Amino acid sequence: MSEVSTNAQFDYDLFVIGAGSGGVRAARMAASMGARVAIAEDRYMGGTCVNVGCVPKKLYVYASEFGKGFKDAEGFGWQAGDAHFDWATLRDNKKAEILRLNAIYERLLETPGVKIIEGRGHVHNPNTVEVNGKQYTTARILVATGTWPFVPSMPGSEHMLTSNEIFDLEVFPERLLIVGGGYIATEFAGIFNGLGSKVTQVYRAGLFMRGFDDDVRHFLAEEVRKSGVDLRFNTNPASIEATQNGYSVTMDDGSVVDVDAILCATGRKPNIAGLNLEDTDVAFTEHGFVKVDKDFRTAEPSIYALGDLIGGPQLTPVALEEGMAFARAQFDGQETNVDYEYIPTAVFSQPNVGTVGFTEAEAREKFGEITVYRSEFKPMKHTLSGRNERSLMKLIVDKASDRVVGLHMVGPDAGEILQGMAIAMRSGATKTDFDRTVGIHPTAAEEFVTMREPVSN
Repeated sequence: MSEVSTNAQFDYDLFVIGAGSGGVRAARMAASMGARVAIAEDRYMGGTCVNVGCVPKKLYVYASEFGKGFKDAEGFGWQAGDAHFDWATLRDNKKAEILRLNAIYERLLETPGVKIIEGRGHVHNPNTVEVNGKQYTTARILVATGTWPFVPSMPGSEHMLTSNEIFDLEVFPERLLIVGGGYIATEFAGIFNGLGSKVTQVYRAGLFMRGFDDDVRHFLAEEVRKSGVDLRFNTNPASIEATQNGYSVTMDDGSVVDVDAILCATGRKPNIAGLNLEDTDVAFTEHGFVKVDKDFRTAEPSIYALGDLIGGPQLTPVALEEGMAFARAQFDGQETNVDYEYIPTAVFSQPNVGTVGFTEAEAREKFGEITVYRSEFKPMKHTLSGRNERSLMKLIVDKASDRVVGLHMVGPDAGEILQGMAIAMRSGATKTDFDRTVGIHPTAAEEFVTMREPVSN
């Protein structure tokens, strides 16, 4: 354990507001280095990811895939019989698992001696945090409160659900409208479609999944439609009216959709309400995110921020890396900066999406001359299952250096496959390195090391 200099004029060396992934990592690492640390949380331990994000979402993805699996099995000789899905069982088992994880997060904090305070932290001044009317002085304040679902204003918008509520509905929605075209909207479309709901997903622009490679976006749209989701682009709700049987939603093109529930997944905004940051020197971006330097320090020297709140990649592993870097720099004297290049990410849509590095458009802009390799095929499993689903794999290579600068996949287990690929790309792997690597046969992953003919330059 490092020797941490403490200041007796303060109650704590570090006060963290927000017990999500980044805040918890920073708090427990700082405490393990000898700092006096407190953390305040007003909702649940583990933040969005554990409670209403990645963890329950992945559990629901697993649940939604069983129905397709039963049908797939028939082509392999299995007669599964009639299958019935019970929403309450999934929902309540999920709740029990989240409670278990909440307890683990509490132990992670208590073991190194972090003081846990229940309530919303309020910055009284640059060295004082107030929680439930009690004030705590601290040498540093770290704000890690993440983001919050954004609901646009329209007649009847109060009837819309967000990802905070969708996991715990009392009654399963037989007809669900999902508003939005990002990864959250698309993942929930796959989940509820797979569980048996009639899903309509609408997006205001011409193509969803903005920010991803265009080939991925077009390919995924085709696959999502084939799965049974009514996917509509250039469409947005104009008004919502409650009816005896649910809700009647009028679109801006005049069409009407009748549903049992409406999920709004149109983006997330910084969760800063009630923090009182506006009375400090903390500065914000035009989109409301907290501005920080490379050490996560705001314009107020004693106040820091990290995680989704600062507007970078909104991914749990990124927040964890930032929390670790912050603790090491502040309490262990290490100069550590987070490298945001070649961060892998997966979208648990159906089929899955995995991506590392640059899109084709980004690569052309940054590197100039590039070579693109692309492969589309039916996964081996579906040659017998009969499922009409295809996979896409794509490599983008910087022509000057031969380095693979973009790698994208749509298909089963994309996230699992791309984790290893990300290591290679972080290490500067070239297309020659890929070509010299022996594939594992028969797998989908071997396609990445057998693509030889470019589709464009």
